[in-house]
Amino acid sequence: MNTQLKKGLLDICVLAELREKESYGYAIINDLAPLIEISESTLYPILKRLLTKKAITSESKIHNNRVRKYYQITDIGRQEIDEFVGEWGQVEKIISFIKGDEIDE
Repeated sequence: MNTQLKKGLLDICVLAELREKESYGYAIINDLAPLIEISESTLYPILKRLLTKKAITSESKIHNNRVRKYYQITDIGRQEIDEFVGEWGQVEKIISFIKGDEIDE
């Protein structure tokens, strides 16, 4: 997949993964693996960016005597998903144009 296109989708994929339940880095990578390739070196900057935008929060918890950081989506993150889905019609028009399909005005 094109790197720029993938980059744009990854933030939304991470938010969507956190929509139903909190999770931690390794689990997010594994859960998204069937959909889109993502590495730790890609995920953690995304998580940091989402934390900065307040789209997610984090909480450290002890798991098997080790500290693990769990991430949760916020209302801002849910709104980002809604906005992405709302803009999908425009994305579909662009894809149709690229494929050479007739475009309805």
